[in-house]
Amino acid sequence: MTERERYEAVVVGAGPGGAAAAAALARNGVETLVLERGVETGSKNVSGGLLYAEASAPYAIDDLFPEFREAAAERPVTDYYLHNLAGDRVKTFDITDLHEHDTEWSDAVLRRKMDSWLAERVHELTRETGGGLLTGVRVNGLLREDGEIVGVTCDELDPIEADFVVAADGVNSELARDAGLMDWEEPEEWFQGVKAVVDMPEGAVDDRFDLDDGEGEAHLFSGDLFEGVRGGGFLYTNEDTLSIGTVFHLDSLVAEEAEPHELLDALLTHPLLARWLDDGYEELEYAAKLVPDSKKVAHPSPHRGRLALVGDAAGQMQAQGPIIKGMNHAVTAGALAAEAFVEARSRSDPDAAGALYERKLREEGVMEKLRPRRYRAVRTLAEHDPVTDVLDAVLDSPVGRFGVRALGDDLERLYGSPFLSMMVPDTRTPYVTLPTVIAEELGDPVETKNGVTPPDLADRIGSLTYDVDVGNPHIELVDDAVGASGDAVTACPVSARDFGGGCYREETVRTNGEERRVVSLDTQPCVECGTCAVVADTDWEHPRGGKGVEFRQG
Repeated sequence: MTERERYEAVVVGAGPGGAAAAAALARNGVETLVLERGVETGSKNVSGGLLYAEASAPYAIDDLFPEFREAAAERPVTDYYLHNLAGDRVKTFDITDLHEHDTEWSDAVLRRKMDSWLAERVHELTRETGGGLLTGVRVNGLLREDGEIVGVTCDELDPIEADFVVAADGVNSELARDAGLMDWEEPEEWFQGVKAVVDMPEGAVDDRFDLDDGEGEAHLFSGDLFEGVRGGGFLYTNEDTLSIGTVFHLDSLVAEEAEPHELLDALLTHPLLARWLDDGYEELEYAAKLVPDSKKVAHPSPHRGRLALVGDAAGQMQAQGPIIKGMNHAVTAGALAAEAFVEARSRSDPDAAGALYERKLREEGVMEKLRPRRYRAVRTLAEHDPVTDVLDAVLDSPVGRFGVRALGDDLERLYGSPFLSMMVPDTRTPYVTLPTVIAEELGDPVETKNGVTPPDLADRIGSLTYDVDVGNPHIELVDDAVGASGDAVTACPVSARDFGGGCYREETVRTNGEERRVVSLDTQPCVECGTCAVVADTDWEHPRGGKGVEFRQG
């Protein structure tokens, strides 16, 4: 038998979940190897992104890396606003109380900066136990012997054995799929996020948002701005940039045949944003990713054999009402997975780590946050088209509009309720109909003109950095018929109808005198979000280590 390289633990992915797991393992003397497919840690990662530290959580990122906030974050988010939009009419609610519920702190972050800093600390820690961190390595599957998981296989390295494997390889986790724990089959189980990082002149963030040292803002946007698609927009203040983006339910994007880049542009050019942006608008980076809807896909038993899933790989992304949390849950899960292995190893039963990890997620309250019972009860009643149609009709009626006017500013209190936020159903009523009626009945018109001209899609794609894996495409169309794969033309964030420079395009081919509509694919401009894996009939995998897109902001 060939002798293989072996470690006590292998962590796949060096984002916040993987970094937390690796740090906790190494500090407990576990020989740990971390494998990251990006050319540099953070180069494959995108988030909105706000990182929370919850008072109720057993671990936060600064518990594991005490210098984190000063060294790797952008700025604290101290104020949180929700803007209800109807045309140029806006009604704004201050929902900072909801944002601060169970919150020790919350910081805006950019993933390239954050993950690169974490990687340096992780490499130092893991080297002390005989391991380390390697970049440019794609882990492509699980190593098995006699049907049992014993390690991982890689494109660039020989197979590696381990007593414990932590899959922190993101929403498109190939290890989770290999283990049969997650799949990409149902669009309603996923969100798609699209983001622009916007450059700001020196001092402009403080001036335009009226911020003092140690202050920052988050803004959410919902209403009639987004072509009826369920979801909304966000704006977060970084140190010298803004993160502006949209997050939509993937099934709604598909149903409305909406194009993600156009929905982002609708937000960027809305009159309200003229208070913060001007005609000197400069976009540093355009990026996209899939986001799991934990209410539907957070795995209640995220382990198999020696494998444990953490973060997006386990569907651990919480989106309830106007609050979105993901990276903090990845940190907690990574640390709990490590804790479980250390305890199991101390009992000379390392194979018990997975079941112990599952129990810790449940006992520490993580699963209740990810899959709240209140939502499940409401979903049973509310998430049906006839119910939604009735609710929308009532809201849009004179009676419903009178009720909105009568509630007035009490609506702000209701939107800021942690109890109610855990019950919001995934229908167009809370995302589109209600905020539109609120803005129409209670809002004021915005008089300012917005002079922003966003880049076109070709310029956005062209400004990204790629190392194309020529002759080895990571996506293949299984069925090129429009009926099987046509949804990718509009849902892919770097594709669009009548645009020939993206990943997907629709065209007519003639064969033996017959015409048919087909979809063609070019993987060169791919941002590796995974959207097409859900909405098209494809074989999808990550590019080899160091190949594909490289994000410089993230």
